[in-house]
Amino acid sequence: MTQPPPIRSTLAAGNLGLYDVGNFFLTTGRAALPLGSVIPQALWYFEDEPIAIARAGLPIAGFTRDASATKDVAAWAAQRSTAMPLEYPSLIWIAAPEVIRGARLVANGTRIEANGNTWAFDVVPKIALNRSYYDQTSIAFLGMQPLTIRGWLQQETFVARTIWPEAFRLDDCAPSRHVDATAQGIRRLVREESAGGARSAFAAMTLWEREPGAARRWEGKPVLAAMLNGAQGDDDEAHGGHFAMVTGRVGPEGAIGDWLADNFYTLDAFSEKGIVAAVVPLDNYLADLNSGQAWYRPSYLIVAILKDERTASRIQGALCRVYNQFYRHQLPYDHATMNCASISIDVLRAIGWDVRSRGPTNRLLAALGLPYFALRDRSLAKAAKTFNYLTEDRTRLFPAIAFEEIGADLLRLARREPARRASPFEALLAEDIEALVFLRVPQLPSSRAWGDSPIVCPSGRFRRPCATPTCTRRCLGGGSARWPYGPQR
Repeated sequence: MTQPPPIRSTLAAGNLGLYDVGNFFLTTGRAALPLGSVIPQALWYFEDEPIAIARAGLPIAGFTRDASATKDVAAWAAQRSTAMPLEYPSLIWIAAPEVIRGARLVANGTRIEANGNTWAFDVVPKIALNRSYYDQTSIAFLGMQPLTIRGWLQQETFVARTIWPEAFRLDDCAPSRHVDATAQGIRRLVREESAGGARSAFAAMTLWEREPGAARRWEGKPVLAAMLNGAQGDDDEAHGGHFAMVTGRVGPEGAIGDWLADNFYTLDAFSEKGIVAAVVPLDNYLADLNSGQAWYRPSYLIVAILKDERTASRIQGALCRVYNQFYRHQLPYDHATMNCASISIDVLRAIGWDVRSRGPTNRLLAALGLPYFALRDRSLAKAAKTFNYLTEDRTRLFPAIAFEEIGADLLRLARREPARRASPFEALLAEDIEALVFLRVPQLPSSRAWGDSPIVCPSGRFRRPCATPTCTRRCLGGGSARWPYGPQR
């Protein structure tokens, strides 16, 4: 049997999320203009970046002008049967045109080997504003295992943009683990390792399966996942973590790198890590050498392995519509009222997944504090921002709470222990779940400080995590968490 060439096009074979890679072509934002199937606002953000665009004739997600993203998605879902074809995103940010699988770092990280071939090896430059980067600790960790590397061959040197450990996979031998179908049960899972598992080994555990003891034939199955990224250890403004929905198919030997993460991030500021909001392969989302979340903090996924792709397709199609509104600034990003968790939760609710609202932090404090903060900071805008943080639904505000509620919901739906009457979408999801698996992805070693699990309430910013039983009860249910203004100690 002829072996495939070690260096292949990113779109040579396999899947991108739920999509067959053969249905895409590789280009850049600049080269794709003008292209009627993709809005120019989306292409502008990726002028010189490798992107994948669906081929002509395939259904591309649209959008409705003069309608909010939530109303647009709700109307689209109401008119669209789950049996209709999967819609494609305007673009997928591929980030690199070539890929090597089964590669190994050798010669102290100066060369790579794959399938009997060897090349000189280098990595893309660190973005100037990025405060840390790949170093000897990275080489020591990555050199012990097979890797998938995205990048390009430059003369005789392969230049890497993404380095992904292939051991980070959906193990069909993952041990069973019982977890309460509650937000607190999910929180315990996230926090059970020291520092949120930042320095722990990668872990996979099966939380539920429809046929315990039966052979697990997961390869090729569609998946729907919620992903939580933890707190950064060196950034007091990034303790809340990050959130994204993920779709895809289980790859060979449980590979997860080609799943697609739906990453929402502000478009109105240049990220020191080079992050741009986009649909992006999971390995690039987590392990891009500048922007990858796994270089900054631990991450967690709750993965639903499905017998049918219909619910995952519906969520992915809805998110693709939202990206069109997002790139056009029809949907503005706001850290308090429309962040990564807010956008994702709004989409789920709009298509019929009624993710539980945790309620606001403290409406009374918000009302009393508005004039105080306006006078103290001499800024009505800053006071209004604080007001929004205190009054926003915590499920929409905190990535960790969104993750807890979705994870608890998936367990309840799978076990047929609903806390409410299931909607038609929830009933389909419950019917399709074959297994639920929890993945903990450690932080990749580098010069970056170690991260931790994310906060779940304002007081967690200075007392990590909820340090008292009272705070924990308030964060998990109704009531108010203390807002940590005043002197920092």
